[in-house]
Amino acid sequence: MRTEQPAQHGNDDTGDRSARRAVTVFPILVLAAGALGLLLPDTFAGWGESVPYLLGVVMFCMGVTMTPQDFRGVAQRPWAVALGLVAHYVIMPGLGWAVAHLLQLPPQLAAGVILVGCAPSGTASNVVTYLARGDVALSVSVATVSTLVAPLVTPPLTLLLAGEYLPVDAGSMVTDILKTVLLPVLAGLAVRLFAGRHVQRALPVLPWLSALTIGVIVIVVVAGSADAIKSAALLVFAAVVLHNGLGLALGYGAGRLGRLGEPGSRAMAFEVGMQNSGLAASLATAHFSPLAALPAAVFSVWHNVSGALVAAWLSRRTR
Repeated sequence: MRTEQPAQHGNDDTGDRSARRAVTVFPILVLAAGALGLLLPDTFAGWGESVPYLLGVVMFCMGVTMTPQDFRGVAQRPWAVALGLVAHYVIMPGLGWAVAHLLQLPPQLAAGVILVGCAPSGTASNVVTYLARGDVALSVSVATVSTLVAPLVTPPLTLLLAGEYLPVDAGSMVTDILKTVLLPVLAGLAVRLFAGRHVQRALPVLPWLSALTIGVIVIVVVAGSADAIKSAALLVFAAVVLHNGLGLALGYGAGRLGRLGEPGSRAMAFEVGMQNSGLAASLATAHFSPLAALPAAVFSVWHNVSGALVAAWLSRRTR
């Protein structure tokens, strides 16, 4: 649910209200989608094959919202972006593996939690960073780079950490990420570059299109594992809360250790702790099972709720 980069200090009341509305409505929408999938699993039983295409729509919307300024930000502060990238792909995969071992999760759920940890940054992280009065430019740069390198990083990390639980076809996973993430993002970026005037009018709609599409993904994932949810819901929720909470805290700590300042550390917290759970759900459904996609579905709801709460707390501290 990426948006246009807002003013960092919130001088634009309209933009502030829009961002707050997006972050508030999105978890409610995803929660309602999960409930619908749980109550009417048979209705969405045959929709599993549509998940990669739905994710492609989300990533295309993300590509359309990108601008050359996003890439200039990477060149202007390579050290900070590199630190964010390393922190993201070290902390969250490692935490996923540790949580799976600590809670002694069954193989399917363990692989799903680890896969969430190996995914790139979440699509709403820059909006939450803005609400927290963090470094939005750094947030956008880290999210952009983590998404672009996902085909090279996510599959080998998943193989390394989740291979002890389930067989992982890293080569096939690379292909899937290229098709469902990188190509749609590049296509969206191309549309923005060559048809910018026409795209500008549609930009306010894109976050909501992304949110609705992610909601449909959650419906399909939850419907595919409705029976398992009733027996494993509390265990999965505990794993997700622990994974996300430690990720936010350690991400903030990495920013402090890297001397990025308070705004930069806040951006790091959300870039590390918030994951592209839509991608994790798609990959888990395609390569493991609907049950393995359950942690990603729960993460989709929880990390937006926790992100909004932490952002509100940090914003109050600033005031």
